Amino acid sequence: MSLKSKLSEAFKIWNRSGVAGIRARIAWNKKKSRERAAYARWLKVHGSPTGDDRAEMRRRIAGFSKLPLISVVLPVYNVDEKWLRLCLDSVLDQIYENWELCIADDCSPKPHIRRVLDEYAAGDARVKVVYRPENGHISAASNSALEIAAGEFVVLLDHDDELSPDALFWVANELNDFPGTAMIYSDEDMIDTRGRRSEPKFKPDFSRDLLYSLNLVTHLSAYKTDLIRSIRGFRLGFEGSQDYDLALRIVERIDEHQIRHIPRVLYHWRAIAGSVALSSDEKPYAHERARSAIREHLERGGISASVGATHYNLHRVKYEMPGPAPAVSIVVVVDGHMENADQLVANTRFKPIEVVLVNPKTKTVGAATNENLKTLACRDMSRAARLNLAVRESTGEIIVFLGGGVVPLTEDWLDELVRFAARTEIGAVGGRILSADETVIDGGLVLGAGTGVAVAHYGFPWNIVGNMGRNQFIGNFSAVSETCMAVKRVDFERAGGFDETNLPNDLFAADFCLKLGQFGLRIVFTPYAELIRKKMLPAADPTEAEFKYFEKRWLRHFVHDPFYNPNLSKRDGTFSIKV
Repeated sequence: MSLKSKLSEAFKIWNRSGVAGIRARIAWNKKKSRERAAYARWLKVHGSPTGDDRAEMRRRIAGFSKLPLISVVLPVYNVDEKWLRLCLDSVLDQIYENWELCIADDCSPKPHIRRVLDEYAAGDARVKVVYRPENGHISAASNSALEIAAGEFVVLLDHDDELSPDALFWVANELNDFPGTAMIYSDEDMIDTRGRRSEPKFKPDFSRDLLYSLNLVTHLSAYKTDLIRSIRGFRLGFEGSQDYDLALRIVERIDEHQIRHIPRVLYHWRAIAGSVALSSDEKPYAHERARSAIREHLERGGISASVGATHYNLHRVKYEMPGPAPAVSIVVVVDGHMENADQLVANTRFKPIEVVLVNPKTKTVGAATNENLKTLACRDMSRAARLNLAVRESTGEIIVFLGGGVVPLTEDWLDELVRFAARTEIGAVGGRILSADETVIDGGLVLGAGTGVAVAHYGFPWNIVGNMGRNQFIGNFSAVSETCMAVKRVDFERAGGFDETNLPNDLFAADFCLKLGQFGLRIVFTPYAELIRKKMLPAADPTEAEFKYFEKRWLRHFVHDPFYNPNLSKRDGTFSIKV
């Protein structure tokens, strides 16, 4: 980040949160320092395959049912000789040997380029080089390299980056284990000019909504060759975001089950001057081209939405509101007060709107002073039962659940939730709840923690990007909290509502979201629906019976939450590196 960007960010923190915000940012910087140390320890164990690792991989290769030829596509232009040699050597050092390196030089004027490429081509028959007669930039050069590829799968490589020695082994292993695979991506990190590795990107499995916020795929990326050719490769005019545009066009052609994520750091992105790896400010034009790619992708899918810039010049998709706007019921569990009810319905386009106040301490059901308010007495009922009753007594097409005492921080919080919830392919959408010091206390949920679920980015300041930007950008989780959740009535009823029998007081929201996931519906988290709870409520853990039921029912997700990387600790939702 440039000095100008840092100063701008500091001003925003001060303007919104004052001294508390600056203190939170300082605390975060200390946490980042601890995480850098944790990654250094992680690298000692997992950084490079040992001799025993290599022997085991070769043994497994001998047992593969197929040995697919993998074409590494490498566009080259005027790169320093040192980085070019390191890049080429990283391919020659691959443990899996059935590969070819397809290089296209984009008419580089520096004389060492041809000398080095000819040297490597003469030394290994698997290295193929084509020299372009004129400079056409990276999309054209990548297409020239693609033209000479003969492999079943294509792996993309930039001319100053490096593959890990086991990168192609794990690609081939994935193709053997999952023959229907069409697209693969892996975790990655950065490597500086002294060979020091840092900034790991431990990614979730495929997250469509996160992909619309930033390029989730980046490196390592691999595609079925016939598929990449069917869309005519890389598009001219998208230079700087040509890989992003390619990924978006590929996912239009395949089923999400054909997209495989390898949770291993298989690619090292060189952090040097001029590289986006060093700073997102290096190529500002690339961001608008990325937004153009997202807009065109959505248009091809018949989806009406705007795509604008957001934090760090990345992307925010705003779906068009269905017309007429659906009727909305807000269900709020309160404790003898309803002072925030007017704030919930202020500044919203939904008129009239229904607010159902679920009050376990009220002895009678009485008419509220506001004609759009309804109060339900729910004594001697569990939390899940109260919410189910409130839904039955409500009338809206969209049901929005809120925890008591929360107050909106954004004027369009309800519009944001409804835009997502109204879409047929989305099951539930959740917002972000902050505490009085504006740190995260609820939102997206991580499965498999000691109490069944943990709040993603718990305790993170509002302005911290978090894992893969997921604290500040729209993305997907396996579940969201009922503290702020919107769902279509038809989907709520289809899933049978909240399980008040087995999960009466906790974990019912996570269970409900997982049931929606079984229907093929996405669970979305959006930080743009942001609310604050200034008075903290006592934390409640599930009973032993609830925990055991939840764990048994969702054991597969409990063991592997697809939206949480296995290299990270599930203990508290802070995405700390597991060492």
